[in-house]
Amino acid sequence: MTPARIVRVALLSLALGALLPQTVAEVKITEADGRLRIEVDDEFFANYEFSGGSRPYLYPILLPGGIALSRDWPMKDVPGEEHDHPHHRSLWWAHGELNGVDFWSESDKAGRTVHQKFLELRSGSAGVIRSTNSLVAKDGKLIATDDRTLTVRADGSARILDFSVTVHASAGALEFGDTKEGTMAIRLNEQLRLKPNKDRTGKPVGHIVNSAGVRDDATWGKRADWVDYHGAVDGAEVGVAILDHPSNPRHPTWWHVRDYGLFAANPFGVHDFEQKPAGTGKFEVPAGGSVTFRYRFIFHRGDETAARIAARYSDFAAQP
Repeated sequence: MTPARIVRVALLSLALGALLPQTVAEVKITEADGRLRIEVDDEFFANYEFSGGSRPYLYPILLPGGIALSRDWPMKDVPGEEHDHPHHRSLWWAHGELNGVDFWSESDKAGRTVHQKFLELRSGSAGVIRSTNSLVAKDGKLIATDDRTLTVRADGSARILDFSVTVHASAGALEFGDTKEGTMAIRLNEQLRLKPNKDRTGKPVGHIVNSAGVRDDATWGKRADWVDYHGAVDGAEVGVAILDHPSNPRHPTWWHVRDYGLFAANPFGVHDFEQKPAGTGKFEVPAGGSVTFRYRFIFHRGDETAARIAARYSDFAAQP
């Protein structure tokens, strides 16, 4: 075959490939026993736990091949994990001070986020979970309500979770307090920690990087478009990125990202993050009003460069 013919065949192959339908992963959502099971191409990705706890949360969170990206405890007791912060339930949204009520911890005085109903459950090329919840104080008083939309899809080996929450001041004026204890959060697999736990002393650790190029411990309390936390889990290089949408109030947000594996976006804790006067970061929603926050999680192979987090953020930021 002549070189010219080889080129023509190659071009024809590319053209035919462009015309063929591209394989799109199928996301399936099924409900049973107080949880939703989320599968991607018949492989388990996560459960959405919505009953029996202090708040709804996602657990576990797995990449293809069963690589776990979130800590097991307190949902499951396994060797080699610290038992600190029992309210760090895998992946969740909550804030430490709403009209003075703590929805972040699970203390005796803490409030609860109570699932009310699903507005939509949809399987397909993207799995969609829409729900409504009540934020209730210890004494049963309604503080606020929220609507959430979780959208799951695949992008190659990566798993994408879009998490949108609209908080309604449906029981009167609402104040988000100025505290670092919040808000859009995940507690990572112990193997990803920047600072190893006592059972992993001397073993490889993870790393943190933000959109401004700030790394590791220095990322705590800084503002950034996105943050990526990555390392090795059972020998596989993996990571988690959280992207803050430009439409969010106070974008770019501050990051409550810790060396022990807590990873959270928090637009309210200005006093803690910047050592400004207490109350500087409070955020008020008038009675009957609402506020919406949108985040994208990217569960990926490799570090932030291999996973193209900067480019993926540009795509996310361009979405209205």
